[in-house]
Amino acid sequence: MSVHREISPAEAADRLAIRELFDAYAHCADRRDAEGQKALFAEDCRFVVFMDGEGSAPTYALDGQEALTPVFEGLRQYEATTHFNGQSTVELAGDTATGESYTLAHHLFTTDGERRIMIAALRYLDTFTKRDGTWLFAERNLIVDWAETRLSTP
Repeated sequence: MSVHREISPAEAADRLAIRELFDAYAHCADRRDAEGQKALFAEDCRFVVFMDGEGSAPTYALDGQEALTPVFEGLRQYEATTHFNGQSTVELAGDTATGESYTLAHHLFTTDGERRIMIAALRYLDTFTKRDGTWLFAERNLIVDWAETRLSTP
């Protein structure tokens, strides 16, 4: 991937739309907007989670947009979450694309009367599809590179 190559306005628009898709996913998660988060996925999508890191067996795999509801609704168990999106790469191929993006996810909760925070370093390996002019997640593989839970001060 060349860092400073010239790109067409159409490619720039596609790259921006895909970055906005990454960011909308995090925004919906932090606002507990499960329906909005699901709408970012193609109806025939696949969502796979690897809690034990890359190369491990999938913790679970879901097929279809409606199967995502319990996962996204599950964020309601936390008092607050904040997802910081970092670097990302995208390879475009017409109306499909692949990419990798990094996120630091913070999940605040109380257990046994103690306020705790779980911080996870996440990577997403994505396949995108452009349908009716809109970029969507066709497949999203969530890889937990590491996670840490500790006490949180108010």
